[in-house]
Amino acid sequence: MHLQSVIAQEAKFPIVKDFGGIFEIPESTENPDANKEFKIIIDLVSGSEDPTQINRMVDNIARMMNLHGLGGVKKENLHIKVAVHGGAVFSLLNNDFYQKLYGVNNPNLPIYEALKKAGVEFYVCGQSLIARDMKTTDVWYGTQIALSMLTVLTKYVPDGYMLLRF
Repeated sequence: MHLQSVIAQEAKFPIVKDFGGIFEIPESTENPDANKEFKIIIDLVSGSEDPTQINRMVDNIARMMNLHGLGGVKKENLHIKVAVHGGAVFSLLNNDFYQKLYGVNNPNLPIYEALKKAGVEFYVCGQSLIARDMKTTDVWYGTQIALSMLTVLTKYVPDGYMLLRF
């Protein structure tokens, strides 16, 4: 294995610009099918341990998309939906509410903007918001309010969306 070629590389961002950097693996024999259409729904539940840092699981969505792009999958063939609930709802707060809680701008908003620009759709669990005494107006404008994460999953999984949990 030529690990040297991997170490010397710069990160690539084929679909989500500036986030989710990934690296070419020339020796890879298992790659995504570049001619396939991918329908993926992500159950995003993990929160960030440090509110001043990007939630690594949000960045992982960008990594997943960029890995498929590096494997030759066109952006148009990636249909990604994200159901945000549990501790992950804090990553989706607008700056005003985030600043009230943590005293800093929400570091996740730029990556959410980049993901939305790449075609990702976001749904925040209304039940998770109520459980945390939050209002629907406390979340980032780029998300849709869902009755629950559970109903989002039960709507899209039967329609052929592969379920991943981050």
